[in-house]
Amino acid sequence: MLNKVDRSSEQADDTGKEFLVFTLANQEYGIDILKVQEIRGYDSQSVTRIANVPSFIKGVTNLRGVIVPIVDMRIKFNLENVEYNHQTVVVILNLASRVVGVVVDGVSDVLMLQPAQISAAPQFGTAFSTEYLTGIGTVGERMLILVDIEKLMTSTEMALVEQAALI
Repeated sequence: MLNKVDRSSEQADDTGKEFLVFTLANQEYGIDILKVQEIRGYDSQSVTRIANVPSFIKGVTNLRGVIVPIVDMRIKFNLENVEYNHQTVVVILNLASRVVGVVVDGVSDVLMLQPAQISAAPQFGTAFSTEYLTGIGTVGERMLILVDIEKLMTSTEMALVEQAALI
């Protein structure tokens, strides 16, 4: 299963921003669609485990000649362990410094959010440091935790992801 992300309508409205919506333990998260390279089904057999790395780094995989570290976001965010199933996917991110894959429970859609639909990030009650949050998006009754995925993936604690890719 290999899906290219359609970017033909990217940022169509200058005031809005598009987010890829993914789920982790029944909570919806949003990341900037411009950081997404592709979405692939998760196959643990294609991930090579690396010794002496944190548990949230599942290992590395070879994606068309590029060694890509794979990070399980459930483990990273200290969420309950969820079984891998047919909906589990790897979102391949193209960040400034490198390509990284993140394992999530599923991807639901792409949403355009206007500035009025985005509230400031709360300073409590999240599974990870709020420095990686850009805000809370609301669409009707839905609430999305908006994550600065580039900042999260390039943080000091994630430097091990870079090291894992070099092994």
